[in-house]
Amino acid sequence: MGIEIYLLVLLIFIIVGALIAVEAKNLLSAVISLGAVGFGLSIAFLFLRAPDLAIVQIAVEVILLIFFIRATIGRDIIPAKGHIHWAGLVVVCLLMVAVFVFGFFAFRSLNEFGAPIIASVQDAPSNKYLKDGLKETGAANIVTAVLLDYRAYDTLGEATVLFAAIIGALAVLRGRAATEKTGSRRNVSRRTESRRAGSEGRKDK
Repeated sequence: MGIEIYLLVLLIFIIVGALIAVEAKNLLSAVISLGAVGFGLSIAFLFLRAPDLAIVQIAVEVILLIFFIRATIGRDIIPAKGHIHWAGLVVVCLLMVAVFVFGFFAFRSLNEFGAPIIASVQDAPSNKYLKDGLKETGAANIVTAVLLDYRAYDTLGEATVLFAAIIGALAVLRGRAATEKTGSRRNVSRRTESRRAGSEGRKDK
């Protein structure tokens, strides 16, 4: 019953973070909220005794955060006025402490190092994969059988989401670079026209 309570709290945290990411007017705040959702999901994977999924989630989340922050930085950031928002600082500190506590208890719920999780969960799907994987899929490598047969749609969905996120980030970055290049060309053309106008005015004199 204890793990269910932790998962319920994490679910509420993920839903709140997703709503903030959708409703936030500041792009950087939305990206940070989206990152909090991803890290909350990785902690949920740890509670569900899936450390491999938690590691993949963290790795993908860090990569996406780098792309998204790079795409949104400098667009609508409000500069600091010199005073500290204590309420926001307290909320951030409380969230960091909460994530640390949940992560600590999630790691404690895992088995000891070297002890497979499937040994403690008799009805785990992994036991079926190991027992019937070769017969049902024909693949000698059980990892290949799981990724491309038992979880083929899941693997396709993960790859689609990753590539879509990368393409979206690249499109935003290229659009920003093109806008900056167009602006610099306009500035150069304006300077050239002003110089020509000045030289023509001198000749008339």
